[in-house]
Amino acid sequence: MSLYEHVYLARQDASVQQVEELTAHLKSVIEGMGGSVAKTEYWGVKSLSYRLRKNRKAHFTLLNLDAPAAAINEIERLERLNEDVLRYLTIRVEGHEEGPSAMMRRVERDRDRDDRRGDRGDRFDRGDRGDRGDRPRDRRPREVADEIDVPTALASEE
Repeated sequence: MSLYEHVYLARQDASVQQVEELTAHLKSVIEGMGGSVAKTEYWGVKSLSYRLRKNRKAHFTLLNLDAPAAAINEIERLERLNEDVLRYLTIRVEGHEEGPSAMMRRVERDRDRDDRRGDRGDRFDRGDRGDRGDRPRDRRPREVADEIDVPTALASEE
């Protein structure tokens, strides 16, 4: 038997429970045909680069498989028939990656970064600047703004 990495994208309208049921069904098909599922990772709902069948987001799921080619053909056939599956990709690999996949490491890295930042408040909070006092609404220097007669300038443009 060969080792495979299989990723499929499910519609954004499908619930997490429906995606998990689909994953469980695919697992049972693979195990029924003599294969095994080494690891399953649900990556969550992610934005797509472009629309697929009117979907801008999709549920991503990874399966690390040790299965015969017939089992791979069968799960791909089932995914083609399932309306919830937008896309799938199966790649034959030499060995499975130990630990979490790159997508899961990225999520953990982002979570750690947010924890290190701590409570900094709103990102756009500029409370440290203090009161800036009265400022003219016109961005030009005061001398230039005072020299221009606005009604005359508008009348000359017409």
